[in-house]
Amino acid sequence: MLVYGKSSHLPVELEHRVYWALKTVNVDLIEAARKWYFQIHELEELWDAAYSRSLNIEEKTKALHDRRLKGGKEFKKGDKVLLFNSRLKLFAGKLRSKWTGPSLVKEVFLYGVVELENPDNGTSWKVNGHRLKHFFGGTEEYIEMEETPLDPLH
Repeated sequence: MLVYGKSSHLPVELEHRVYWALKTVNVDLIEAARKWYFQIHELEELWDAAYSRSLNIEEKTKALHDRRLKGGKEFKKGDKVLLFNSRLKLFAGKLRSKWTGPSLVKEVFLYGVVELENPDNGTSWKVNGHRLKHFFGGTEEYIEMEETPLDPLH
């Protein structure tokens, strides 16, 4: 029971543990401060190293991204290209192609604007060059071949 103005007494076993904890914790404060100082500086060095590594990784990632943007996206008049259909994402159709075309490049303007022409009906429209990719192949035509039966009776 605690009474104002009286000192409290702890049980003997708890009092012994408190004295033991104070004895083990009671270290040289100057040495502890020095150790703490060096730990803080070591942590700051680790932070600086991590920051410089992250900057290096960002620069390499940006260079890779820029290299991929610049390569293969130069269109000339007469090239066949495919146009990315961004509205197709709204509709369900996993197996549908998101690329339409091929269309012919009619003219290339500044800042990546490309004028396309539909080879079927001759209509033309302007699109952003980022929505285009080169068309390298053609449609495979079905060629009818003569079948020879393997059975000698037929």
